[in-house]
Amino acid sequence: MAKPKLALIPAAQGTKLFSVLPSDGVGDFTFTRGSVATRINAQGLIENVASGQSRLDYPLIDGVQKGCPHHILEPARTNLLPYSNDFSNAAWTKFGGGTGAVPIVTLNQGISPDGTNNATRIEFSIAAGTTTSDQSIVLDSVTVPSADTTQKSIYLKSNTSNSYELIIYESTSASGTNVKKITVTTEWKRFVVYGAVSSTTSGLAFGLRNISVSGVSQSADVLVYGAQLESGSFPTSYIPTSGTAVTRSAETATGAGNSTTFNDSEGVLMAEIAALADDGTNRYISLSDGTTSNRVNIFFDSSNNLRGFYNGLSGSITINTDIKLNNKIAFKYKSGDSSFWFNGFEVATRADSLSLSGLDSVSFDLGGGSDFYGKTKQIQYFDSVLDSQQLEQLTSWTSFTDMAEGQLYTIE
Repeated sequence: MAKPKLALIPAAQGTKLFSVLPSDGVGDFTFTRGSVATRINAQGLIENVASGQSRLDYPLIDGVQKGCPHHILEPARTNLLPYSNDFSNAAWTKFGGGTGAVPIVTLNQGISPDGTNNATRIEFSIAAGTTTSDQSIVLDSVTVPSADTTQKSIYLKSNTSNSYELIIYESTSASGTNVKKITVTTEWKRFVVYGAVSSTTSGLAFGLRNISVSGVSQSADVLVYGAQLESGSFPTSYIPTSGTAVTRSAETATGAGNSTTFNDSEGVLMAEIAALADDGTNRYISLSDGTTSNRVNIFFDSSNNLRGFYNGLSGSITINTDIKLNNKIAFKYKSGDSSFWFNGFEVATRADSLSLSGLDSVSFDLGGGSDFYGKTKQIQYFDSVLDSQQLEQLTSWTSFTDMAEGQLYTIE
């Protein structure tokens, strides 16, 4: 296998996304984020990462940290719940109706997903309730933009050896809209519900109630951590709050390499990436001159397909796949001899004429727009084309375990 001219792997956090090649730092990506953010660390725990510092995020499979980390890039989001982990605060209403008891809230009763003793114990009970009036609920309502799609998430774990069936729903739709029955077990899990808001009030509510779902527990003793309500089409990493809404700034990574790193005539751009969600936006990784006039792209499109493009290509190459899974893609570009490789297979060849000049950087965007938000295991660039055997090797999984963990599967 030829040696890449530029290689990014998730090796370290810092003020840049550090490339291992070139070794002189020319291949490092300029990174920005103007706020604190959180990540899942190597121990599977949530931890804060300082403003301006990149994040290596570790995958959780069935609540257990497995596999190697990835660089994560996320859009700006705001946790609108002012007390994300203080469920004793009056902002969180504790409500009992009918046969239901007012939930009992006790702070600092267990080790939370951040590894400290700050999980809250909540005891719910609806006794022998049989009607929708029988409820034991904790909820917080906040103002949101009307008609926004909101994501509501919370970490829950049983405080006993039993599992419990709870409900989680919007506080403005307690009659049944967006209700989800959840099973709380002895392992921490983040639960998410979502939906469009019909007014300027939304919220997060959870507990026990007899409504349009069956099999809800009559009582429950659970640990709670990290509530979040955010406007957006998909949930993002936890944003702690302690008295007011908090915004995590958007992240960017741009400008790796220079004019001596890249070849305008031929080369291979490789990426091992996953999207955060099927969010209907264009999300680009670009080798370019900093504009859209000269570019080689690997990107997720607004129809949630994986695509490849370069100047001169008659249309782009499109692959229908689950973009939220970890995929290995290589785009070989050369006038009259281009190809697109996907997870060890050549999926397209093209004989279009190539017309590129001034290539001098790789960035997680398209000329300053269409930022890439997702997970990145590696980026490689080769300044000459590779043969089919090398491209197959470059985009293949090294083992069954590597493939399974890359796709977030559990091996039993």
